Amino acid sequence: MTQTARPVALIALRLAHQSTFADAALDQALRQASLSEPDRRLVTELVYGCMRRSRTLDALIDQLATKSAQQQPPNLRLILHLGLYQLRYLDHIPASAAVDTTVNLTKTNGFGGLSGFVNGLLRQYLRLRETADPLVLPDDPVERLAVQYSYPNWIVQVWLDAFGVEETEHLCNWLNQSPYIDLRVNSRLASVEQVETAMQAAGVTVERVPHLPQALRLTSSRGAVNSLPGYAEGLWSVQDASAQLVGYLLDPQPDEVVIDACAAPGGKTTHIAELMGDLGTVWAGDRSANRLKKLQQNAQRLQLNSIQLCPGDSRSLDQFSQAADRVLLDAPCSGLGTLHRHADARWRQTPDTVQELAQLQHELLDHTATWVKPGGVLVYSTCTLHPAENEAVVQNFLATHPIWQIEPPEPSNPAAAFVTPDGWIKVLPHRQNMDGFFMVKLRSKTLH
Repeated sequence: MTQTARPVALIALRLAHQSTFADAALDQALRQASLSEPDRRLVTELVYGCMRRSRTLDALIDQLATKSAQQQPPNLRLILHLGLYQLRYLDHIPASAAVDTTVNLTKTNGFGGLSGFVNGLLRQYLRLRETADPLVLPDDPVERLAVQYSYPNWIVQVWLDAFGVEETEHLCNWLNQSPYIDLRVNSRLASVEQVETAMQAAGVTVERVPHLPQALRLTSSRGAVNSLPGYAEGLWSVQDASAQLVGYLLDPQPDEVVIDACAAPGGKTTHIAELMGDLGTVWAGDRSANRLKKLQQNAQRLQLNSIQLCPGDSRSLDQFSQAADRVLLDAPCSGLGTLHRHADARWRQTPDTVQELAQLQHELLDHTATWVKPGGVLVYSTCTLHPAENEAVVQNFLATHPIWQIEPPEPSNPAAAFVTPDGWIKVLPHRQNMDGFFMVKLRSKTLH
């Protein structure tokens, strides 16, 4: 007899709140359980949803509870998160079932004496919901959005300063949705039409992604991604549409030498090799030798032979001085454009970590620029939406390296559909319906 989803979700949430990354916590909990595919999907939804929405759920508990936060054991609060998340955000679970299973979870986890408290809080929420939203929002505009959409105040403030109230609200809402899975067809081995047909024959529905010639988006429920048609044969990779834009902006050509400075796990590296027709050399650098091994395995599956591995910190690799026609620096960043994919990232990042990352980005950009041949190309990209890691890094680099200039993509380049008047690419998720990204193509003007 299989375990039910909610106890497994509670185990994962406990692990995640004990400083285990949410992805790892969920994987550990699922591996130790015997669940049907629908239950596995429910566990995933509950864990990621409760992590994303934890501030909103905490606000509801604090407003509804007859016991103060100090009187509520931490594990009981997680149980309340599970119950309230189902009532507030999941339409396919009957309210009575959500309440009953949450009360049972309270009893089976040693809180039998508090089951009446849990039952009363959840039923109070349902009663209040009949006339108005039970969540009372603060008057302060930053606090209001942060509580309503469940973000730290500092992230909301950064976005309000950059985008204004309306855009920020749309962005906060979009990044609380479950993420899409996009595929990038390996054009050396298959066409988009061939992969599309194979998916449809297997009962998997996909759709094209505007402006991305190799992209397909999964739109139906699915099992394990690596069990889908064409995976084992290397006909496609999983890569978000906006990340695919990076390879197009770099625009690598056959027989060139290209360096991907922070390559693992390798989605952009393998795309570069595919765009080059696997002709030339693609150096894949990364500090993690283990992650580079996974990149190598993926390259073998995709039947790519032009990729060479180079483990090490890209700030101290000197053997590439003026060796590359093109360099990609997809820099480590705060990931604020991919918060829907990494449910706990909004709570892990802080203003201090952003400043540390910005310093690292400056150092990486300074050093990797020395790898480019005279007149060559350097693309800087991140998956964050923080000006300190994007525009400020590029502007500082240009101010201190006058031989470099921004080169917007050619009109025929897929990335051209997203170019700003400043010449760089900024993908806003709520506008383009893909991960948030920043990227810019730089070219050296003279010998250096």
